[in-house]
Amino acid sequence: MISYDSISLRTWSKLGQRGAFAAVSSFEIARQVPSSVIVTADLGFLSGLDRFKAKFPDRFFNVGIAEQNMVGVSAGLAQEGMTVFATTYATFVTMRSCEQVRHFLGYMRSNVKIVGSGAGLVMGYSGNTHYTFEDIAMMRVIPNIVVLSPADAAETVKATIAAANYSGPVYIRLTGGLNVPMVYKEDYDFAIGKNVLLKPDGDVAIFATGTVAYNALQAAMELARRGVQARVVNVHTIKPLDVESVLRESRACRLLVSVEEHSRLGGLGGALAEVLAGCGSRAPLLRLGISDQYHHAGDHNYLLGLNGLLPEQIAQSVFAAYSQLD
Repeated sequence: MISYDSISLRTWSKLGQRGAFAAVSSFEIARQVPSSVIVTADLGFLSGLDRFKAKFPDRFFNVGIAEQNMVGVSAGLAQEGMTVFATTYATFVTMRSCEQVRHFLGYMRSNVKIVGSGAGLVMGYSGNTHYTFEDIAMMRVIPNIVVLSPADAAETVKATIAAANYSGPVYIRLTGGLNVPMVYKEDYDFAIGKNVLLKPDGDVAIFATGTVAYNALQAAMELARRGVQARVVNVHTIKPLDVESVLRESRACRLLVSVEEHSRLGGLGGALAEVLAGCGSRAPLLRLGISDQYHHAGDHNYLLGLNGLLPEQIAQSVFAAYSQLD
């Protein structure tokens, strides 16, 4: 059984989201779900799944550098009654394999959980071929697919276990590298489709997803020093979106903000805008995310800074928008 004690949480944080999936989630899923298997597109070693492969050689399949085939094989295994986790880099499984995901998973409702690692800008030195800032937009538009975006390593463990016990296709988006900051420092209740209020109170609501949720919390602390109180909401489920939570915050706050390591178009900010457009909300929405352009290769934090996603930059953007309110 998994224990969400302080030692475990710190250890998982050092491993990062990808490492937490490989070293913790995969074994717990194997224990809880006897029908579970893992399929990868030549990313076993880089995903840290060697230990899983050694312990469960009959439950691990490497199809080679063939992401489209990986999705097809995974769907076939699912049709035979298996609970399948298919993992590779997020950019390849969502973009190169989009048609296969649409037909074999969304249309067929196959019980396959895609684990897309290296999402966002963390693959910085590999350049734009490995950046993944379109994946939320692409996955959430496909019917029947749940889209999860955990905030830290601990939530990665909870999200993947929840996905294993959910019947149907799921996309799990893993961001950040090693030493991912801890958003959660103790156990908590995780439920697909239910936001988590990380910081209550304030007339600004910051909705954040992925590992930049930590940056949003740090930004809220900086805003408090400037006299602006902001609540922070972790949107770990992009689809189905927790509409009730969004509407509740829109009624209580003067300014709404989305923070995501994804394009400002079509991701969390787009999902919030769709809800708010139909409810008559008077609170404006400030969308912070990756700008609509390609960037050069570079360090992860450098790239976050280019897109205004570092804590002090988030705080400054929110403060400027808040100062312009009537």
